[in-house]
Amino acid sequence: MIISEKVKKALEDKKPIVALESTVLAHGLPYPENIKIFEKLENIVYENDCIPATIGILKGNIKIGLSKEEVIELINNNPIKVGTRELPYVMAMNKYAATTVSSTAYISSIVGINVFATGGIGGVHRGEWDVSQDIIELSKTNMIVVSSGCKSILDIDKTLEFLETFQVLVLGYRTDYFPIFYNGLSNKKIYRVDEVKQIPETFKKMREIKLNGSILVANPIPSNYIIPSEDTEQYIKIIEEELNQKQIKGKDVTPYMLRRLVELSNGKTLESNIILLENNVKLACEIAKNF
Repeated sequence: MIISEKVKKALEDKKPIVALESTVLAHGLPYPENIKIFEKLENIVYENDCIPATIGILKGNIKIGLSKEEVIELINNNPIKVGTRELPYVMAMNKYAATTVSSTAYISSIVGINVFATGGIGGVHRGEWDVSQDIIELSKTNMIVVSSGCKSILDIDKTLEFLETFQVLVLGYRTDYFPIFYNGLSNKKIYRVDEVKQIPETFKKMREIKLNGSILVANPIPSNYIIPSEDTEQYIKIIEEELNQKQIKGKDVTPYMLRRLVELSNGKTLESNIILLENNVKLACEIAKNF
């Protein structure tokens, strides 16, 4: 495991750090937008007086605090999308790998980073049985994860039920309802917090009573970037037919769906995706500074 000098110094000096995943760069956003958004997110973290820690795996080495050159190297080497389960394999095989929510949260937690910003977490897929490792990892890893809920391509009811079953505390930031990525808010009620400081305070109380697990902070996308759910549903029907025809399953489903959503929406989903990422990073910075 390699920790960059900037992250290592921030840990030593107890400065606020925000972890960032690499799967969204390698599998969730097209080139060259992925490189631009990497730079933009890192700059947002710096501008908010925090230190960014983008995580990925280069030739079997876990790197915490990727540079721009290392992100480009990662993307150019066809990285595997890895959750926590696959970490030992890609390390032993000296492979390139992009970390998902589960693996990013796990790696961050073992070095002492408490806050992680992403777009949306994985959950329970519609149709054929498919449950993301994210939920299991969040149930046992001590982390604050800021996301815009989960994508509408998932089964929202089952995803929330799994989060409850595995004791993952979901807090809506200034909302009473669970957000569904760039489709705005669902009609599913969650616990609400209105002040940033209440989030790390809740996290500290969890530690006091020795309750392991993450807090999932659900941060809605700004209202002017919401894409109507009926539009997305039309696109999803088309994509689901393509998935069946091409027999795409498992880890390949989400990257394929996200790429096709960008194409079918003429770039609208990409624009909204970027906005919600930036919004989540800003909130994560405020949380990290309130520890």
